[in-house]
Amino acid sequence: MRTALFALLPLLVAGQDRDFSKIDARQSPAWARDAVIYEINVRTFSPAGNFPGVTARLDELARLGVNVLWLMSIHPNGQLNKKGTLGSPYAVRDYYAIEPKFGTAADLHALIDGAHQRGLKVIIDIVANHTAWDSVMMAHPEFYKKDANGHVIPPIADWSDVAGLDYNNAELREYMTRMLEYWLREFHLDGFRCDAAGMVPTSFWEQARPRLNRIQPLLFMLAEWNSPDLMVSAFDADYEWPMHSALTDVLENGKPARSLRDVWNAERKKFPLGTIHMYFSDNHDEKRAIARFGEKGALAASALVFTMDGVPMIYNGMEVGDTTESGAPALFEPLKVFWPIAERRSEFRKFYEQMTALRKQHAALRTGELEWLDNSDESSVATFLRRGEGEDLLIAVNLSSRPFTGTVSRGNGFVPLGTQAAPLPELRLDAWGWRIYRAPR
Repeated sequence: MRTALFALLPLLVAGQDRDFSKIDARQSPAWARDAVIYEINVRTFSPAGNFPGVTARLDELARLGVNVLWLMSIHPNGQLNKKGTLGSPYAVRDYYAIEPKFGTAADLHALIDGAHQRGLKVIIDIVANHTAWDSVMMAHPEFYKKDANGHVIPPIADWSDVAGLDYNNAELREYMTRMLEYWLREFHLDGFRCDAAGMVPTSFWEQARPRLNRIQPLLFMLAEWNSPDLMVSAFDADYEWPMHSALTDVLENGKPARSLRDVWNAERKKFPLGTIHMYFSDNHDEKRAIARFGEKGALAASALVFTMDGVPMIYNGMEVGDTTESGAPALFEPLKVFWPIAERRSEFRKFYEQMTALRKQHAALRTGELEWLDNSDESSVATFLRRGEGEDLLIAVNLSSRPFTGTVSRGNGFVPLGTQAAPLPELRLDAWGWRIYRAPR
């Protein structure tokens, strides 16, 4: 899916000559910048593949340190033209219904209430761009995109299992807005993750947002997209896809670590001031990070994700080093997270608990500015400052299989956080190693 989205992105943003970098991003709820998002594929999260299977592990998730639970699409998925054994969870048959295999409305209420009791927010997936071919909405063919012969068509040619919705239709816009209101009103959700958000007109999201905020004033909306116009008044955070691709190029394809800085600078020049980007190394559209980068490489990637200037995301199973595939075609098959692997890879959970704890303890990692620093081997090592709340932290991540000994600019006197390693400017990192330093007090 991601490849198709990237191919389409230039066509959707072409002609946007407005300089968004000179305006402010929308004012988001204060908790948005403190978010550590945990993506849950309800199908695969537990052996039963249902809401009670998630509810049973809420204490474990709270101990992990995440604070926003994102439930992948919870609606019944279509069977007509489906892909794989199960069909895609992103081919929705009825936006107002719950997948029966996941449980009842009462089960979903129990999950959400249990999360809220533990201080966790809950958002659900909304797939607003397309539906299943056997959707209940097919009773309104005027809601759909059509070819020259009047036949309903997919939004993209290779998305053969879904039919594209036509937002030129005012009645469709009202239907979808009321649907979003329904989920906020009836289930007390904290927000939505919006699939392929940029394929839906920005004007729809901007029109719907005030109505949604009247129901949930602290609403959080996450766009699965990367386009500046979405961040002005419609969304609170977006996917940092360019940085994800750059990180993959460094770890898999041998590009220099400095390319991460180049991509970050290019993004900063495009987006509204204060935009919140979600950083990630793994999700349901990707081959597992541990499979792409190896065990140590996957942790190095996550060290970067958790210390950059945005909100980090964990995809279920990452915290135990699970290698069970999740992207297509596995997305359409009955594959489960293999939780027992935690016994073999105990360092994974310790790592993620450490990273979430560091973010809670150091406001600079949540809200601080980011400034890149030079180092003596920028082909392998990324170094940057996080400054905020009266604290300066220096982060160094080795994105290579070679140990590193060298120097970092403007780091004199910084001391390691929580270790006995030597102070800077001398920098020593194991292969795939990372370290955080603080300015002397």
